[in-house]
Amino acid sequence: MKLIGPFKQIITLANLSLRGKLSDQQLEIIGDGGILIEGETIQKVGNFEELRSEYPNVTIEEVEGEQIVLPAFIDSHTHICFGGNRANDFAMRNAGKTYLEIAESGGGIWSSVQHTRNASEEELLKTLSERINFLISLGITTIEVKSGYGLDVENELKMLRIIKKAQTLTKATLIPTCLSAHLKPKDFEGDNKSYLDFIIAEILPKVKEEGLAKRVDIFIEKSAFQPEESKDFLLRTKELGFEITVHADQFTPGSSRIAVEVGAQSADHLEATIDDDIMFLAHSNTVATALPGASLGLGEKFTPARKLLDAGAILAIASDWNPGSAPMGNLITQASILATYEKLTTAEVLAGITFRSAYALGLEDRGRLEKGLKADFVTFKTDNFQNVLYNQGSLTAENIYINGEKWKV
Repeated sequence: MKLIGPFKQIITLANLSLRGKLSDQQLEIIGDGGILIEGETIQKVGNFEELRSEYPNVTIEEVEGEQIVLPAFIDSHTHICFGGNRANDFAMRNAGKTYLEIAESGGGIWSSVQHTRNASEEELLKTLSERINFLISLGITTIEVKSGYGLDVENELKMLRIIKKAQTLTKATLIPTCLSAHLKPKDFEGDNKSYLDFIIAEILPKVKEEGLAKRVDIFIEKSAFQPEESKDFLLRTKELGFEITVHADQFTPGSSRIAVEVGAQSADHLEATIDDDIMFLAHSNTVATALPGASLGLGEKFTPARKLLDAGAILAIASDWNPGSAPMGNLITQASILATYEKLTTAEVLAGITFRSAYALGLEDRGRLEKGLKADFVTFKTDNFQNVLYNQGSLTAENIYINGEKWKV
């Protein structure tokens, strides 16, 4: 066993509710604390000196200077396996061009599809690994990664195989998600329903056979797939044994209700969600995932996080890191800004990027500092945990622990 500490503050996130609003007074804060680890698992969290006395033969890993410790963060929605760059899209959007005008000039999702198809496996693996390491450096040790820039059998499988290979090169946990239903590719002959049938018949059986992903996503929107055809696709996907999640209510409302009706693990985006659907989400186990990076990248309104929490929903916060609408990738900065605009407590933000995001991925073994959970945590050189969000991402992580060991690039 190993005892790590002493920490000025340990914020355990223990005993916080999975759903609904949280006050900062509910946070458990252990001063002069230590974390006792056996193997890859937390055995005990408490006062450092008391733990040292209780376990006199334990190995001590002393912490230098004043540091606070939080559960490692979880990014439950990213698109970080991609080729190319869409900086021109960003510039054109800021200059007043519409989504359609950008797409017609060679930008948009189809641009990323072409770049990703043309990229070599070596190039995609290299850039994906670099992005994973950046996220870990922020204190994020569980990362969802979607396909969706291949949009045919060969290239969707290429992306998912690269994500699987990247898992062998990192200590972080990668959660692959098949997003072949990102939009109908321009080179597919047939309508939306035919393409969704094609995914069911040709792509998902191979994904399952090779163990490339257990989760499937779909983008329900006027510019992508329509509600009824999407609902049918999601139900058929569940019958194949996949877990499901949905890009919902980004520009138009209604698809979050479909996510709940089909039992999706999460409904992500929700910038356009109406009050009736907020209540519908709040009375379900479907996690409402806010993606403030997309709001910042597109200049759109934020997910109504305050209303969702007040209604009793499970709110997660993720980065949506992608080459088009959310190129920043810094979850801590995004979550801090969302908190400012939506008036979220520190407890609500921390819950949203830890155990509530874990739940959105079907994981309940991480996201808190408690006995029996995965020993993933992050430290910051400060005497007050509030400084992490207060500095809006500029206070960098001091040490990242994965399975109880310090991470090194």
